Amino acid sequence: MTRILIDRCLLVVTMDDAGRELPGASIVIEDGWIRFVGIDPPASTYDEVIPAGSMVALPGLINSHHHLYQNLTRGFPQSDGKSLFPWLKMLYPIWAGLDEEMIFVSTMVGLAELVLSGCTTSADHLYVFPTGSDGFIDAQIEAAKTLGVRFHATRGSMDLGETRGGLPPDSVVQPIEDILRDSERVIDRYHDFSPGAMTQVALAPCSPFSVTPDLMRESAALARARGVRLHTHIAETLDEEAYSRRQFGTSPIELLRSWDWLGPDVWLAHCVHPGSADIAGLAAAQASIAHCPTSNMLLASGHAPVAAMRAAGIRVGLGVDGSASNDAGDLRQEIKQAVLAARVRDGPGALSVRDALHLATRGGAACLGRDDIGCLAAGTAGDLALFDSETLEMSGSERDLVAGLVLGATRPHTVLVHGRAVVRNGGLVDHDPRLLALEHARQSSRLLARAGLG
Repeated sequence: MTRILIDRCLLVVTMDDAGRELPGASIVIEDGWIRFVGIDPPASTYDEVIPAGSMVALPGLINSHHHLYQNLTRGFPQSDGKSLFPWLKMLYPIWAGLDEEMIFVSTMVGLAELVLSGCTTSADHLYVFPTGSDGFIDAQIEAAKTLGVRFHATRGSMDLGETRGGLPPDSVVQPIEDILRDSERVIDRYHDFSPGAMTQVALAPCSPFSVTPDLMRESAALARARGVRLHTHIAETLDEEAYSRRQFGTSPIELLRSWDWLGPDVWLAHCVHPGSADIAGLAAAQASIAHCPTSNMLLASGHAPVAAMRAAGIRVGLGVDGSASNDAGDLRQEIKQAVLAARVRDGPGALSVRDALHLATRGGAACLGRDDIGCLAAGTAGDLALFDSETLEMSGSERDLVAGLVLGATRPHTVLVHGRAVVRNGGLVDHDPRLLALEHARQSSRLLARAGLG
């Protein structure tokens, strides 16, 4: 048995149901699980003692929506100022050149960025599958294992190409039978149903403008037969609203209802433009939302009504979203963006710093259907981030250390995933970020060259 004592933290922010914040508390982790949080840890022989007198402990942050491969094409939206549909049409032909090596490296780099911001669990939505993409999900899962991050791979899909009225080119869509066959394969091979699972799988048709109703319905049926979750983009832009009403005669949220896509096993990305009836319907269905403030602002999609959704009882998580519509993988910074976006939209009381932290912890765990992460309490997984209060970025935050963390710019000193350190002293434990960056640049150059942009 491996025992770790995180000794006498300056503050432990538990994010438990009572919202406890415990000055001077210690945390004991045994074989990857938290066994004690409190003032007087049990006397024991510990394999490691981490002095934490200047540290603020947070639950490991949870990223509920991402497109990791997109970090190979950073910077594109700024140069052209495009909204979502034109932006996708610009990038789809480039992404058609993806291969397994690019997927592995981009996943490594994206997850490394996330852990360096205090994130210990990430979902990813990979939905581009050109010819030769049979091992894309496998490559992602291998990268997550290599880095030591808790990973929710969503097997995305598109089957509605341009020649059939969809947005993506035909080169990146697949037939339904191929999608469903590979979906079954990755569930059977990789999904771990047990508590503390490091790898889980969900099914994730991309969006109503890139898939057929048949794919949506059959993916939902397969996911429910196998006991895994469902994920998609919805209500992201006004263009999508217009498309849904033109093609189907209803709002995007009601369209999901008609496809049996609203339920407690569903989490939805964005939801920037729901109506009041949509919000009530989402709450009644117990669906969850992955809020992506930076991406929504960069593509001028709008500000999601997070305060109204939370007031209705909807569980809301937080997502970095694709690194070509964010260009950073800093989930801690996304917490601040959520505060700012909510206040710009609905006023200064719309979202507190602790509300926003809840999005990135308990809200993210709810999106992923988990109760073993997102909280520092006995019986939960040993996922946490320690932030040093004695830094320039935290100086002056002594009266409210949580506000200092959320609104400031500090990075974690130490990050543990199931009791294993993946970040120490602010750096990756097992990987050289410079070497990762060099290899990533090579893969990005390969991708751009394939698109004639080298």
